[in-house]
Amino acid sequence: MIIWFRHLPHVNMDLSEWTPFIRNKWLQKHYMKFVYLLQITIFLVPYFLGTRFTHIPIFSLILLGIFVFIIHESLHIVVVYKKGDMSLTFSGIFFWLHTNAILSKTRFWVFMSLPFIVLSVVPAIISFYVSGNIKSIMLFVSWINSLISSSDIINLFLIAIKPRNSVFCRGYYRVE
Repeated sequence: MIIWFRHLPHVNMDLSEWTPFIRNKWLQKHYMKFVYLLQITIFLVPYFLGTRFTHIPIFSLILLGIFVFIIHESLHIVVVYKKGDMSLTFSGIFFWLHTNAILSKTRFWVFMSLPFIVLSVVPAIISFYVSGNIKSIMLFVSWINSLISSSDIINLFLIAIKPRNSVFCRGYYRVE
C-alpha cells in the first residue's frame, strides 16, 4: 500500500535489537548540511564544465525535471513494492519515501542506487555516443537526477560500511 503525503502508521520495533542507521549524534544533526553541500557542488558542475542548457526552452527543462523526479521515485517504489507499506511525504522542497519493509543490505543498496544509476550514470554514458540536443537532454537528465539523488548518494556510502548481513528498517539496522 502506498500512502501519499502522510506518514506511515507507527510500527512497534524493539529498539534494543535495532541500531540507528546513523549512530553518530553529530552526523545525525548535520546530515542535511552534507546533502545541501553536495547539491550545491552538483548544481555548480555545469558552470565549471562550461555546459549550458540555455538552448532548450526553460518550460521544457522544468517538465523534464518533473518527469525525472517522477521516474526517480517510481524506481524507488519498484524496489520495495510488495515488501511493505510505503509513504511519500515531504518537508519543504524535499520528498522522502518511507517504508516499513525490512530490507537486506543488498536490497537497501539497490533501493538507494537504482534511480541514480538509471537516471544519472546511464544518461551520462549515453551522452558520449550522441550529439546535439539529445546529448544536452541526456546531460540535463543526469545532472537534475544527481541533484535529486544527493541524499541517496550519501546513503550509499553509509550502507556500504555496514556489516554484510545487516537488515534495514525505518532508519535503523540490525545484524542478523
